[in-house]
Amino acid sequence: MRQLGKITNWKDEQGFGFISPMNGGNIAFVHIKAFSKRSRRPAIGDKVSYELAVDEHGRLRADNVRLNTARKASLISYLRGLGLILFSSFILVSALLQQIHLIIPILYLLMSTATFVLYAKDKSAALNNYWRIPEYTLHICSLAFGWPGALLAQIKLRHKCKKISFQIDFCLTVIINCGVLNWLYSKNGSIFVNTLIDLATNTYQLLKL
Repeated sequence: MRQLGKITNWKDEQGFGFISPMNGGNIAFVHIKAFSKRSRRPAIGDKVSYELAVDEHGRLRADNVRLNTARKASLISYLRGLGLILFSSFILVSALLQQIHLIIPILYLLMSTATFVLYAKDKSAALNNYWRIPEYTLHICSLAFGWPGALLAQIKLRHKCKKISFQIDFCLTVIINCGVLNWLYSKNGSIFVNTLIDLATNTYQLLKL
């Protein structure tokens, strides 16, 4: 017999939480693998239907859990996604108008892809109790032009988006990176980029000899 309840505790990084029945009673443990036809990650406050079971230790467990309603994206997530789109468009248009060197959007793309992969691996490690990727590694990647990928991972994977201390450090990496980007738009910044590219090109040519 299915019961109605609400998720009152959820640890997204570990992939488990607890469900409280709507009509009162004992809470039941629930694991992410117990959700059927899951279109998104569960969250605190979600209403669910489930089958009540007992595990080998005699504790209540929720099986065959279903989310009853689709939770609307929060305003913050929407604004973060919109900001990501606007920033990416701005960088691309700047490169097309030759306001910055084409290497800059390419660098953002490569580092963002690498950073997204790291977030995905850390998410998987958290769910399976494997060795985690250090937070400072994620922040270094964000600082090194990978923060758009980090932000996309936080939105899509729902990873590291609720830990306040992590978000504060992440915001600092974004601010610092945007400050560097602003300098790259200047004359000195443009000269610096072109010098690095020339140096890399000359080094490559010497290695081929």
